[in-house]
Amino acid sequence: MPRFSIVVPSHGVAGRLSQALDSVLAQSFADFELIPVCDGPDSAAADVAAGLAGRDSRVRPVHSPPSAGLAGARNAGAGAAQGAYLLFLDGDDTLAPGALAAVEARLADTGGVDVLYTEYERVPWWEGDPVNPAAALLAEAPEGAFTPDRAPRLTGVTLPAWSAVHRRAFLDERGLVFPDGHFTDVGFGARVAAEAERVAVLRSVVVRHQERRQGSRLEQPGEHHAELLDQAELALAHAAEKGLPEERRRPLFEQLFAEILRTAAHPKLLTGGRRAFFHRASRLYRRHRPAGFRPPAGRTGSQYRMLASGSYTAFRALRAGGAEDEGGARDLLPRPRGLRTTMAYRRHLRRPLDPDLAVYCAYWGRGYACNPAAIHAKAKELAPHLRSVFLVEADQAHTMPEGVDFAVIGSARYWEVLARATYLVNNANFAEDVVKRPGSVHVQTQHGTPLKTMGVDQSTYPVVAANSGSFGKLLGRVDRWDYNLSSNSHSTQMWERAFPGSYEHLEYGYPRNDVYYTATAEDVARVRRELGVPEGKTAVLYAPTHRDYETGFGAGALDLEAFCEAAGEDVVVLLRAHYFYDRGGARSSGRIIDVTSHRSSEDVCLAADALITDYSSIMFDYANLDRPIVVYADDWEIYRETRGVYFDLMEAPPGRVARTPEELARVFADGSYTDAGATALRAAFRERFCEFDDGHAAERVVRRVLLGEPPEAIPPVIPLADRVPAPAAATLVRS
Repeated sequence: MPRFSIVVPSHGVAGRLSQALDSVLAQSFADFELIPVCDGPDSAAADVAAGLAGRDSRVRPVHSPPSAGLAGARNAGAGAAQGAYLLFLDGDDTLAPGALAAVEARLADTGGVDVLYTEYERVPWWEGDPVNPAAALLAEAPEGAFTPDRAPRLTGVTLPAWSAVHRRAFLDERGLVFPDGHFTDVGFGARVAAEAERVAVLRSVVVRHQERRQGSRLEQPGEHHAELLDQAELALAHAAEKGLPEERRRPLFEQLFAEILRTAAHPKLLTGGRRAFFHRASRLYRRHRPAGFRPPAGRTGSQYRMLASGSYTAFRALRAGGAEDEGGARDLLPRPRGLRTTMAYRRHLRRPLDPDLAVYCAYWGRGYACNPAAIHAKAKELAPHLRSVFLVEADQAHTMPEGVDFAVIGSARYWEVLARATYLVNNANFAEDVVKRPGSVHVQTQHGTPLKTMGVDQSTYPVVAANSGSFGKLLGRVDRWDYNLSSNSHSTQMWERAFPGSYEHLEYGYPRNDVYYTATAEDVARVRRELGVPEGKTAVLYAPTHRDYETGFGAGALDLEAFCEAAGEDVVVLLRAHYFYDRGGARSSGRIIDVTSHRSSEDVCLAADALITDYSSIMFDYANLDRPIVVYADDWEIYRETRGVYFDLMEAPPGRVARTPEELARVFADGSYTDAGATALRAAFRERFCEFDDGHAAERVVRRVLLGEPPEAIPPVIPLADRVPAPAAATLVRS
């Protein structure tokens, strides 16, 4: 039997689950079993857990459906546990280094107890200092092991499940499980404290709990707050049934009703049924008030007295008298950008949202491109009642297609549509001054699959962090997102890590990649003519990414003319620099065709018979075409160390890898870039990263977000084996 069983529910935190599990596996005390609780065998969390289980026999995944909630997941894990003691850890939290050794030492000192209460840290996602909420309470407890009567304020109500270590046999003997619903820790913790006969405390941090910027689900508005009363009633009824003495029931009552009153007095938590919540709480108060209970003084005491009398009208008046401005125009004001702009934006924010207005932006206003453009086009087809406005910088306004309504960034109309749009779609982020109005819907489409670290994951790489600006401001922008697009499970997990927030993932694929399955041979031929690809030539797209440790575009590191000569007389290169270096200056010469300024990277990919890239995310998009890809990795080690990556591209490339210019030319000259080995690598890469791209991503987004269709009505993703990519030009003979 292992000493400890650590149960880790994983719903909604697959991106950070590996960090939680690694924090357990790295413990110096090794006599434990680790039980990740996953949504199902095909979930992203299950993949993470299975990978660890294959390397460490102590990892024993179990499954619990999302419908069972947190309580069901914890109960499933506890039911499978075999250890002497149980610990619960949320899937985006971590065990502090040395935590299990400290717990084991404390259990040895106390001779074993039913419950060992521990300190924990609440750690902000980014800015702010950690806090230790349990320290003051545990400091009051006696030394050594003691009976609960000696520490009546240890009611279990204010300590979460991951702030205690439970003897498994004790839980089994007393039939203690997590009750269904929200606030499950309240009902569970109170019953555990009431049943325990011998307890102790550990005055050191065991769990580091990640504090989400938006707060937990329990701190967000919704009807689920009524379930707090369910858990309070369960706790109070159990205490009465157990016959707990008044000196123990009193602090239990006080702690429960402190939370109930906080909820009742918070107008934004209860979105409806405030009167019903108050009156039910009043009945609960009168039924379970301990003899001799005296409310505190001051405003809180007045709230207690109104609760006792059931006077909701007086309670509401008291609450309103002390409440601050509840979400008025003052909360919506942008930071000043000039008096005229601020006044105009403020005026538009006071007007109602336009339910039929959608605003789009791509690459900070660089024009009509990427996922926002693809969604915009599909919306014209499926949601013609919507008015769509694209945002664009003044120097790119001339590039906007005919028939696309647009507003120049910074203009009066720009601020008006941003203030009044119901739908806002962007592949980067809207300006710092843009506020998230209640009722508006922000869609973050992203613009690539992450190989390199993104978001807050960049913070540990000094070269990148220095150029990234405030991570706190970044997360403030993430707070505005309602939906975030993903083209594969890898991306979903990495976005969750890099951009922690409360948005919903849409695993629909990238709308910009739809064309790779809808374009015809005629479309490919047309694009090649437009780009100037000579008839009968093999067009190789060269698309390197940006280097954070370099200034300027580093295409000079590869002599493209020399490459063409060595690769074969039929080869021409389509040069597409990273968009950071698109300044409109063509670099075409000889067999080099500069397509950097071409508006559509999708068109360029359609025209190309093969792709050469280094670490650019274009490889993930191009893989949808099932055409050869060669990775030119002359500085992989430097890039990996300075930029940070999420996986080892050298271990799982989409095709042949070349480390020198000579190797690169050789794989084209001898044809190995498209041989059976390269094809097998590409197939595995496509299986992993082309998961959701099937030609219908834009339709799914429009139906789900703009038309409000339920998730179950959205067209499912077509299996990879059943998709037919756009044909390559006939000039390339493929194996």
